[in-house]
Amino acid sequence: MSGINKCLFIGNLTRDPEVRYSQSGQAVVSFAIACNETWKDKEGQKQERVEFVNITAFGKLGEICEKYLQKGKQVYIEGRMQTDKYEKDGRDVYSTKIIASQMTMLRQKEQGQTDNSNQGGNPGGREDFECPRCHRKECDC
Repeated sequence: MSGINKCLFIGNLTRDPEVRYSQSGQAVVSFAIACNETWKDKEGQKQERVEFVNITAFGKLGEICEKYLQKGKQVYIEGRMQTDKYEKDGRDVYSTKIIASQMTMLRQKEQGQTDNSNQGGNPGGREDFECPRCHRKECDC
């Protein structure tokens, strides 16, 4: 039986996506998200921890990420974990990232909006919006 390598995250971008292209012309887009976790400790005090997750998206998904995502935006990312090993100053260094297979932009309330003010349509009223899931300008995904 084979294993499962699947990761799901919701977080906010910590920086704008950076795009580069492979020798074959495929987009390779990198960005990071911050995933906040909150809980109450034994004394009832609110505690918070932030995990920073490096994300890489390839091809069409990478192009969509580069075009529509920006620092501060909240996203859902689904993918697989990959750890790379390289040598630096004679020591082995490990770097873990998520290879994205799916990205969904999550709607955020803007100042003055109510919870249901942006149902359907395009988030934030962007003229160039295209849903990453169904590729339509107006959607209910």
